[in-house]
Amino acid sequence: MITKLNNKAVANVTTLPVALGDMVLVSSATASSSASIEFSLGNYKEYKFFFVNMHPATAAHFQFQSSTDNGSSYGVTLTSTACSSYQGEDGSNPTLGYNTGGDLAQSTSFQRLMRITTDNDNCGSGYLHLFNPASTTYVKHFISSCNELNENYTQNEFYGGYFNTTSALTNIKFQMASGNIDAGKILMFGIN
Repeated sequence: MITKLNNKAVANVTTLPVALGDMVLVSSATASSSASIEFSLGNYKEYKFFFVNMHPATAAHFQFQSSTDNGSSYGVTLTSTACSSYQGEDGSNPTLGYNTGGDLAQSTSFQRLMRITTDNDNCGSGYLHLFNPASTTYVKHFISSCNELNENYTQNEFYGGYFNTTSALTNIKFQMASGNIDAGKILMFGIN
């Protein structure tokens, strides 16, 4: 069975005509020259964030970090790994490999998700999946997959890792490594 979205654009979704099981749209935010976008986390077992047509004011990495103190500070220790693939619009330079500059090792820095340039037709979309952030027993794992158009290349970036804390994650913050988020939408879904 094929289901059609009535409003025809994922960025405009407020309800879906199909059941998603236990996946619930919790919140969404639209950037407009925004320094950052922050969400409060609750007690869902998983959260899935969708990034739709993110565009920076300055060419930079779109990134995230978490908080254990209700957003007073962001800098939870994390470890991650990264790989990427890219290819030119003309089919040139197909590449797949480990992204040595994208991973973190027991770092409190923001984690990269994708790098986007400022050309008018350049943007990035993808998702971040965060597992069991309210746990006070285990570390918190995450995976992400994003695709962006950078100048004349399409690039996929894949990240995976964990926040090395047994404290509950209370908030998550998205921002560009420099400059503002010029445009784009982030949808936050909770999954039980």
